[in-house]
Amino acid sequence: MPQVSVRNTASARDDRRWIESVYRDYLADLAPEATGVFPRLGEVGHREPDQLSRWFADRQAQVLTILYGDAPVGFAMVRHRAQRALESVADPAEFFMAEFFIARSWRRRGIGAQAVRLLFDRFAGQWLITEPERNEGAVTFWRGVVAAYTRGNYREYRINGEVQQRFESGPKRR
Repeated sequence: MPQVSVRNTASARDDRRWIESVYRDYLADLAPEATGVFPRLGEVGHREPDQLSRWFADRQAQVLTILYGDAPVGFAMVRHRAQRALESVADPAEFFMAEFFIARSWRRRGIGAQAVRLLFDRFAGQWLITEPERNEGAVTFWRGVVAAYTRGNYREYRINGEVQQRFESGPKRR
């Protein structure tokens, strides 16, 4: 049975090309929320190459490819030392899940949850996960994954239309 793993996209050109190939699917998954946060494709300064170039150039973040066996099935962007304008909690997080995507054909197999556990172990420290309140699927996914990972030892807040989970990660902290 294939195993879930994550690797740094910066070291694999094929991974970057794969992410570029599924980027529209990722945006389509965000579009139903109609939050106005995510730009329409084709807007000046918000073309796909512009967005992706910013991801890969961001020194405060790591883009990682999620693999099932040898096949890329998703990606994540983990931002370091998250400082968000909407944070109202005094303890800023060390890590923030800025982007997370599993290709549609690979969903509902537990791959996303396994990948998240690997990421939490890899980036040990204080985490902040946020989802739009209206995205019930994302709230359910993240609440379940964080609760299982931390064995219920996390805090959850509702702030400015977002649900936030805060917790400490790492193999020894679970």
